[in-house]
This record gives sequence, C-alpha cells and structure tokens, in this order.
Amino acid sequence: MPLTITAEIIAKLRAVTLEAGEKILEIYATDFEVFDKKDESPVTVADQAAEAIITPVLQNIWPDVPVVGEEAASEGDIPDISNGAFWLVDPVDGTKQFVQRKDQFTVNIGLIENQRPILGVVYAPVFGDLYIGGPEGATLENIKAGTPPKPIACRPVPEKGLVAVASLSHRTPETDEYLSKLDLAECVSSGSSLKFCKVACAEADIYPRFGPTMEWDTAAAHAVLRAAGGDVTNVDGSEFLYAKPGFRNPNFIAKGA
Repeated sequence: MPLTITAEIIAKLRAVTLEAGEKILEIYATDFEVFDKKDESPVTVADQAAEAIITPVLQNIWPDVPVVGEEAASEGDIPDISNGAFWLVDPVDGTKQFVQRKDQFTVNIGLIENQRPILGVVYAPVFGDLYIGGPEGATLENIKAGTPPKPIACRPVPEKGLVAVASLSHRTPETDEYLSKLDLAECVSSGSSLKFCKVACAEADIYPRFGPTMEWDTAAAHAVLRAAGGDVTNVDGSEFLYAKPGFRNPNFIAKGA
C-alpha cells in the first residue's frame, strides 16, 4: 500500500530537521573533536547528535518504515529495507565543510518508495535555508529571516549557456572533462546537497557528479529536485534508483527542466 504523505508528516519532518540544525550549530560554535570512521571519512559529535534526534521521530511516523542513517550504517546497523519503503538520513552532509568551518553543510532526510525518492527535506543551518520537496511540489523558506515557504521550480534551459554547479571539495578530472563538452556560461562551486538545491531553485541548470557518493548523500535533495521539475539520471541517461547494493551511488547527472 503506497505511503500517504500528509501535511502533518511534513510538519513533523520540518520540526525535527530544525531541532537537529540547532544542535549542530550549538556544536559548530565549540572546539569540537573530529574522528575517523572505518572508511577514514571524518565524523563529529554533531553527526551523531543530529542522527540521534532525527531517527526516533522517523520511527514514530511509520513504525514499519526502516531508517537508514549514515552514522548507524557506518557501524554496521543496517535495517531490512525489502518492504520497498525506507528513510535515508544524512545528519550532516558536507562534514568536511563543517570541519573546515566553510558553512555549506546540510541536514538531509529523504524518503524512498519503490527505489525512488518521494519526499525530501534539506536544511542549511548556517544560512537558514530550508528546502522541502514532495508530492505537492518544492518550497524554500529562510528560517533566520522568518520568510514563509515559497514555491521553487527549475528554470527552462537558458539561451546563453548553462550554469553548472560542481563539488567544492570533490571535483574530479572526469567532472572537468564532462563540463568541457557543454555550452557553459558559468560554473560555480558549492558544498554538500546544496548543489542539487541550486538547480531546484533555478540558480543553476546542471550538476554532474563523477566520484563516490552514498544514497543518504543524495536522496533528500534528489526528492527536492524532482518536486521542482528536475531529476537525476545515471550518466547514460537511465533512471537513477535507490536500494542499491551497499547503498553506493554510481556517477550521475542532476539537471533541471
């Protein structure tokens, strides 16, 4: 039976995302320690604290829908997702940005059903930007300014060249080669899942990613982009799906309208 996404559920997601964001900012203002996970990627107490806030709320929304959190998964705690619906949580996407105090890190909660992202929340705590994408479309609000949610949508392909967005800390020669073949007006760098969001809110047209990512890195922002009229595909143009072995993503292209 398909999941029904209600305004009440979105309100709960919004609230827990903002709560996690507050905790992250609290830790960001301290001299926090940085540890290495088993895969040698960095982790901080902010990642762990935010995931501990988010996971119980998601488990309460739909007890039968498992939660795959990045930090729990890194410790081998991976639930059975064979029923077709599951949450993907990246409590601090862009930990390198967090550690280097570059501000471009995000809280990410994505909902997958039948291998596709159907709901996503992305929050950039430093900037106050909150993106939500679901069946009713995509919105952006700024928590710091107190602005109400406004609809966002990808823009049509511009006549004078595309604006591309590329990774701030993971740009590769393959990315540069791909970009060299496009009619570009500009290429901007951005961190974390905000790259998807720039395409979703018509600030950019394409985001190619040639390099390792995990499903929790992309699910929430992919849902926002889909709701805004864009999508993510594999490099060959085929559909980009979730519930892959080990939750590992192939290279992909995120694009607007």
